[in-house]
Amino acid sequence: MLKLVKNDIWLKPYAEAIEGRYNYVLKREADLTNNGKVSLADFASGHLYFGLHKQARMWIFREWAPNATAIYMVGDFNGWQKQDDFKLNRKDNGEWELKLPLDKIKHGDLFKLIVCWYGGEAERIPAWATRVVQDENTKIFSAQVWVPKESYEFKKKAFKPKTDPLLIYECHIGMAAEQEKVGTYEEFRTNILPRIKEDGYNTIQIMAIQEHPYYGSFGYHVSSFFAASSRFGTPDELKHLIDDAHQLGLAVIMDIVHSHAVKNEVEGLGRFDGSFSQYFHEGSRREHPAWDSLVFDYGKNEVLHFLLSNCKFWLEEYKFDGFRFDGVTSMLYYSHGLGDNFSGYQDYYNGNEDEDAIAYLTLANKLIHEVNPKAITIAEEVSGMPGLATKIKDGGYGFDYRMAMNIPDYWIKIIKERKDEEWHPTGIFWELTNRREDEKTISYAESHDQALVGDKTIIFRLIDSDMYWYMSKHYGSSYATDRGIALHKMIRLVTASTINGGYLNFMGNEFGHPEWVDFPREGNGWSYKYARRQWWLADNKDLKYHYLGDFDKAMLELISSVKHFEKTPVIRLWDKDEDQVLAYMREDYIFVFNFNPNKSFFDYGFLAPEGRYKAVLNSDSHLYGGNDLMDESVEHFTVHDELYAKDSKGWLKLYIPARTAFVLKKID
Repeated sequence: MLKLVKNDIWLKPYAEAIEGRYNYVLKREADLTNNGKVSLADFASGHLYFGLHKQARMWIFREWAPNATAIYMVGDFNGWQKQDDFKLNRKDNGEWELKLPLDKIKHGDLFKLIVCWYGGEAERIPAWATRVVQDENTKIFSAQVWVPKESYEFKKKAFKPKTDPLLIYECHIGMAAEQEKVGTYEEFRTNILPRIKEDGYNTIQIMAIQEHPYYGSFGYHVSSFFAASSRFGTPDELKHLIDDAHQLGLAVIMDIVHSHAVKNEVEGLGRFDGSFSQYFHEGSRREHPAWDSLVFDYGKNEVLHFLLSNCKFWLEEYKFDGFRFDGVTSMLYYSHGLGDNFSGYQDYYNGNEDEDAIAYLTLANKLIHEVNPKAITIAEEVSGMPGLATKIKDGGYGFDYRMAMNIPDYWIKIIKERKDEEWHPTGIFWELTNRREDEKTISYAESHDQALVGDKTIIFRLIDSDMYWYMSKHYGSSYATDRGIALHKMIRLVTASTINGGYLNFMGNEFGHPEWVDFPREGNGWSYKYARRQWWLADNKDLKYHYLGDFDKAMLELISSVKHFEKTPVIRLWDKDEDQVLAYMREDYIFVFNFNPNKSFFDYGFLAPEGRYKAVLNSDSHLYGGNDLMDESVEHFTVHDELYAKDSKGWLKLYIPARTAFVLKKID
């Protein structure tokens, strides 16, 4: 019996299904590796074969297009006309090849393919293109020959991510600029990386790296899977960014999109060789019913070759430290998870599982860790499928972490639907710690999803329009502003301090960036006003935003000071919904929260390990925009009680101001 099933008695009725899935993965792997005669990493080397490659004596270009009848390379070098010198030769298994003298094309040349098939022909961007650019005037995308005389050389040859715990700064290169424009790799490298390091994060998760035709898609409608988006700069500039991040001690993971692809045919893979099912499903399964995109056919070995090679490419070519896989729920189920309520284990094993997609995800994790054993993989998954972040050998999918997507949904729900007086600490604690013991999660209060137009960030839900009038230190305050600042800190502290794997924050949210994220589009006059980050707000000490940023930094510093903080047990010491007070302990630290908006408590007592305690973080400190109602210089001693002496516990009696959180450290 697989360990996944042994560790969870509720999975035993589904042991056969789990074993079947596991055996199917082994079967697919054996098929891909010729029964183990080559490694999975050797198999996933399509990028070294397909695409355009400069060799010592010639250029070689290869493409896979089984339905094509002829293929021509056209570009700057031949007036964009079909010529016999640039006609590819058909080989076996739907492969096409062209060999060219070195003087025929050069670095910087733009090119495409004209793919012919029975009944038609069209321009296509090579599927394996590693550089794709858009003409500023015509907006047309083309592949580009990219072989600079001096390619970027990584200075940091070996890098080991710090994952104890993983503190992720989710970011987008284009909208990291202060100005109303698309930011660049270079600007991010010089201006933003030092901020992230200074703020205490140890990992950046970059969105929208793979080339995508529509900027406003947030990078989730990918067209060229091997091309780093050129709107932010060159491949060498991205490499420089990653190298500098490594030198600062920051891991860099990529938000990779293998759950679907853009429908565009001219820019993307849709009907690449004239057929509808080269890379994607046929019939009703071809189009994603909710995302206006195309769904990969993971049952095809050629598709797995393409996607697995894509994983290896980003690891080796750019030295990314891993991936956050987007849309995993959509991949796991034939229904894409749409309309499913996932109320019990029976909903995970009812014939709705896509075994081909599951096999791909499992093999992707195996490959990634085969290429780089220190790599980080995270599943963005909402259904709660057991085993996602469990080892493959134990019957799992092999991810290192899974996103705790229930947490931001919970915060939105209680902020929207409940008055402060109805916030129950028992419910908060349960929601934050309700997870599978054998799987590590990434906890977060909000990500980019909660910042998009049509939604609201936590700070904007709490303060709303008062942000425009009362975030100055010199022009008064408001109840909404004071409440919002206080709860913003408390929500983040309770979320970050209960992690069992890692913590994530979307850039700017740490200091309460106002308003929403809205990319330029027809509906807003193609404006970049809301597709940027106003860092000056956090830097201006006359405004209150820096209070939130400073607290976030202090919070992460505390968490990072405890070795393997995420592995320490979370021990509940006290909760009482009537008072709205919560207290729990991790190692020598006690975290105390009073969510009550009106009542402060004097000599509020609960049992804790006997000893002497000192405050090390206080959300009500003036440093973080608070009222300094608590004297942090006072040391707290437990009161001995014979009844609990055998457990070495005593009564810790505290003053707990309303709507405040603080952390005590046991110092004796």
